Amino acid sequence: MDVAATTVARPGLEPIVSGVSRIVGRRLDGHETALAVAALLREHLPSLDILTPQERAGSPERYVSHLLHAEEHFSVVGVVWRPGQDTVIHDHVSWCTFGILSGIENETLYRDLGDHLVEIGRAENRPGEVSGFAPPGDIHKVRNTSSETGVSLHVYGADVSRLGSSVRRVYDLPVLSTR
Repeated sequence: MDVAATTVARPGLEPIVSGVSRIVGRRLDGHETALAVAALLREHLPSLDILTPQERAGSPERYVSHLLHAEEHFSVVGVVWRPGQDTVIHDHVSWCTFGILSGIENETLYRDLGDHLVEIGRAENRPGEVSGFAPPGDIHKVRNTSSETGVSLHVYGADVSRLGSSVRRVYDLPVLSTR
């Protein structure tokens, strides 16, 4: 695949793409890759200018993903969340690292117990914060709980231009509370 054909020129994107390329080239396991990419993203978290003003406006219907770079082993995606927008409960095909540029992403984590899910944790991710994870154990739901439009930068260990999404499975199992 021609990498240049799948990259959109954006302020702050190049150091992320070149750094992730080096990390992926080390052929670490998914967990180690997510941690290494998170460290890189902490150093090079871009400004909101990585997306155009029109892209940062989002959509009233649902959160919007903007593919900024894709190649065989990873993709970089800008995600825009208007207040209250969220995902379904899902997991991923690969490791994922994300950094918050604006808004508050409230993440609820779950464990699959076969016939139901159990909530196992929550995180409130604020601007400047970076996190990452790798399957298994990456079942979650994300919601913008702030009053402003949220923007986050996600790096996935898969070519989402080919796959269409980083989501492996959507969960519609009942959620039982342990509280």
